[in-house]
Amino acid sequence: MNCIYIDPPYNTGNEGWVYNDAVNDPRIKKWLGQVVGKEGEDLTRHDKWLCMMYPRLKLLHRLLAKDGVIFISIDDNEAANLRLIMDEIFGATNFVANILWQKKYAVANDHKSIAPMHDHIFVFRKTANWERLLLPRTEDKDRQYRLEDTNGIFRTSDYTCNKSADERPNLYYPIMQPNTGEEIWPKRNAVWRYSQERHAQNIQDNLIYWGKEGIGKTPSFKRYRDSLKNAGGVVPQTWWTHEFCGHTDAAKKEIRAIMAEGNGIDDFVTPKPSTLIERILQIATGKDALVLDSFAGSGTTAHAVLKLNAQDGGNRRFILCEMMDYAETITAERVRRVMAGYGEGNKATAGLGGAFSYYTVGEPLFLPDDNLNEAVGVQVIRDYVAYTENIPQESRTTTDNPVSPYLLGQTPDAAWLFHYEPDRATLLDMDFLGSLQFGGKRPALVVVYADACLLSPEFLQRHGLVFKKIPRDITRL
Repeated sequence: MNCIYIDPPYNTGNEGWVYNDAVNDPRIKKWLGQVVGKEGEDLTRHDKWLCMMYPRLKLLHRLLAKDGVIFISIDDNEAANLRLIMDEIFGATNFVANILWQKKYAVANDHKSIAPMHDHIFVFRKTANWERLLLPRTEDKDRQYRLEDTNGIFRTSDYTCNKSADERPNLYYPIMQPNTGEEIWPKRNAVWRYSQERHAQNIQDNLIYWGKEGIGKTPSFKRYRDSLKNAGGVVPQTWWTHEFCGHTDAAKKEIRAIMAEGNGIDDFVTPKPSTLIERILQIATGKDALVLDSFAGSGTTAHAVLKLNAQDGGNRRFILCEMMDYAETITAERVRRVMAGYGEGNKATAGLGGAFSYYTVGEPLFLPDDNLNEAVGVQVIRDYVAYTENIPQESRTTTDNPVSPYLLGQTPDAAWLFHYEPDRATLLDMDFLGSLQFGGKRPALVVVYADACLLSPEFLQRHGLVFKKIPRDITRL
């Protein structure tokens, strides 16, 4: 995963939890009971929030590529706690920035205290391999460069500094106006910015500007756009205004325009504008990046990925995860409409194109007693074991292969067998080995999953056999 953006449920104190009180969701309650114990329901709200977030952040850390980065938006209620667990999981040296996003453009007149106008966006990298990208240059930035000569487009900057002649006597000297012959002195409390040697070099390099007609009484320094260190973009900063990346009011209007008939969109108290996520993607992702949002909400991240792909011809992909019951009717539906287009008449918005697959989480593979859940079906279990063994897709087999109905896959060097029957215990013994029909040369390594093994360790080692007990040795992801 190259980039992860999450907008976790906010703990808003006495008002409960945003996103339909996520901590009171039956699945979260069940999880708290299993992981924290029965006392979990009596924890303070901060403890509950941390219990919910910690294992998710641990998993997200594992999912990130070595050059990946995670952005987490959060309000002040849990910002301090989040920073601590992020330092623990990602390492304090991998902290990149705390971005302040101006989420509101107007103060509520009826607010009883100090009105909150911003959210935090914590940025952590997986390793030092992450490299931030530049933001696109805006017209406002380029508008400064309105002058031009034979060397290119430039803007001017002050030729003096805030030092006095007493402080910098070497910078207090006369400059000759080349077109009028006049001798120009700086003010005693604002001497020249450049030494006499550097000034001579500036003259040679044609870096001094004397006004449009060339007869100005004060020199300026030419700064050419092409000579900028980051001429192709703008270095990101930690203060993001609502003009720069949108605000919550615009986010609400955006989702209402897409989901015109409602569909419960008013339940989203803190929606994010797609422009905000676009800014994150511009900093964090190349054109082929994979982006994960594990608290997908209304699907803003997918919308932003599609918009950016349409703008720069990128092939960014997204994965959205949402556990609430609006995943189909709002999250996925928004993405469908953004891809196909929405609105009518002069409010019609063209589709951004693209496609996605929608999946729901099925039955758990393991039961609470650690046995396999047979309700998922044998084929699902086979596919899972093949995945955990890293068997190449092209080397996997179906049950009607000539070697054995238990064969999962085979390469020239290895074979994997999953000797499993839902209604009886299976054995790795001589009879089972005799049933295998490898034909020509048998692979040097044969891995066999079974309920029990009747062969000695010496026999297994001598014949290149590896026994793995079901379900104990099935890797849990």
